[in-house]
Amino acid sequence: MNTKRRLAAVIGVGIAPLVAVCLPAATASAHGYVSTPPSRQAQCAAGTVDCGSIKYEPQSVEGPKGLRSCSGGNAGFAELDDDSKNWKATPVSSSTTFTWKLTARHSTSTWQYFVGGQTVAEFNDNGAQPGATVTHQVNFGGLSGRQKVLAVWNIADTPNAFYACIDVQIGGGGGNGGGGGEENPGDCAASAWSAGAVYNGGDTVSWKNHTWRAKWWAQGEEPGTTGEWGVWEDLGACAA
Repeated sequence: MNTKRRLAAVIGVGIAPLVAVCLPAATASAHGYVSTPPSRQAQCAAGTVDCGSIKYEPQSVEGPKGLRSCSGGNAGFAELDDDSKNWKATPVSSSTTFTWKLTARHSTSTWQYFVGGQTVAEFNDNGAQPGATVTHQVNFGGLSGRQKVLAVWNIADTPNAFYACIDVQIGGGGGNGGGGGEENPGDCAASAWSAGAVYNGGDTVSWKNHTWRAKWWAQGEEPGTTGEWGVWEDLGACAA
């Protein structure tokens, strides 16, 4: 090896540790958000509310574990923390299914749900890798009216978590943000039910001034005619 080659080798060996030190710490490869009922970032992505860059990456609200903020501590997503914005509250029952849409899966420790800083539900995955969608049945107990639910996805092998806030109207109509629980039902935000359409579990429709959610696959079954144990769950009245 000539002198130039020996010098290059020595420099390379010296630089390698510095490069390793200077590289940023890896963040979770997982990404996801609550799609049903529509979270604040889902409303941004759908154009329901105008809220900046989160429209293009609703799955990216990531921050250190243990936070209690809708934005996950991200300054670029601070609008998600603004309760005065025109967030749509989804009518739900006292026991409601929450669906996460995961654009990249990652091993999971726990899923947590908070209302007013208090835990209302927690699910432990013990480090398992979730599927592309994850559903949880959350029981709100004695809570009613308009509430802000904070859903947290805690990643198993990083110090980070993903955050989503969901505005709901428990036991009644929806309505818009910026206030307490409305007594009058909100507008029917979901599309009207169609006899020929195919609906999957979690899909919502408007029918006869009520919002309904499918519990499983359905086609041709009219909301309001399937009974308490049928496919359609009545989420409350809405104004056409």
